[in-house]
Amino acid sequence: MTHNITVGAALLAIGTTTVSAAAAPTAAAGYSLTTFAGPLAGSSAPDSLAVVGGNVFVGYGNGGDPTGAGGAMSTIAEYSKHGTLLGTVTVAGHNDGLRYDVATGKLWSIQNEDASPTLVLIDPKTLAATTPVGFSSTPHGGGYDDVAFGPGGTFVSASAPSSDPNTAPAIVRVTRGASGVTVIGGVLAGNATATVLNPGGGITTLNLQDPDSLTFSPNGQLVLDSQSDQQLVFINNPGAAGQSVGVLNLATSVDDTVFAAGGTQRLLVADRNSNTIYALTGAFTIGQAIAVEDSANAVGTVNLADGSFSQLVTGLNSPHGEALTGAVPEPATWAMMLGGFGVIGCVLRRKRETSAA
Repeated sequence: MTHNITVGAALLAIGTTTVSAAAAPTAAAGYSLTTFAGPLAGSSAPDSLAVVGGNVFVGYGNGGDPTGAGGAMSTIAEYSKHGTLLGTVTVAGHNDGLRYDVATGKLWSIQNEDASPTLVLIDPKTLAATTPVGFSSTPHGGGYDDVAFGPGGTFVSASAPSSDPNTAPAIVRVTRGASGVTVIGGVLAGNATATVLNPGGGITTLNLQDPDSLTFSPNGQLVLDSQSDQQLVFINNPGAAGQSVGVLNLATSVDDTVFAAGGTQRLLVADRNSNTIYALTGAFTIGQAIAVEDSANAVGTVNLADGSFSQLVTGLNSPHGEALTGAVPEPATWAMMLGGFGVIGCVLRRKRETSAA
């Protein structure tokens, strides 16, 4: 049965967005590109994606203000693994972060990435949603964007900082309580010292002006995409003693990054201005970083050795969120993947040891 649940004081009337004709996107040789889900009636601007038990959840921002002003309302839609719409829930605010918490079995839906951020918890089995709650503080002056769950806690990216240089936290650790989300403290400062992972290396002082997507690499590093800064920031032991930071300077601006498990997988990409979710199917290398190149309307792979970008899909119309589906690798495959990411870890460990000496 299709669910329709409304969250918030009132619904914002949303008309179907008219999309101008554009050339169809194309995939690189060896990959196939299909439409997973076309425009959703009454909703627009798909962005964040989350996969839960094979089903796919999509956050539609509906063109709302990223501060939540003007009665912004977002739609969270659930699709089957084949792209069939199963239900929707409406939440107050502009959605930009959507992640599944395995520990609680709930989807975290974060709204208003520029100011006045809120959180809604959604039951993926029923689409029942809680009332929006706020965050205890925004020391950086903006909103919150994405969330990543790890053994060291729950981490949230602090988006839209109000200062330049940014001396406030770019990532915070939080805990969810009955009355709201408590910000425990900063994990990564916007002006943290980092080891440069590109050829030539060295040490640099960051100035993170656009903290965006968060994820964990296969070996447990917390990875932050600082979008307009054209950087991926890798954090070993986030929030713990011995934390170390590395930065990979990129050749382009990227919005979202995921890591392949190896073999044939399906990559889902939310193409915002075409109101379409595309599926790219093909073989990916173990541990391969796949990112959305928003500045060129493309999707491709990031070379983790030098930050260069190789396009896999071109001709999109403002791509943003992405998610991988496919087989989980065997233990031996994971071992190979961890070995590859160990190179980055070794660089950061050497930096810590040198500092200690």
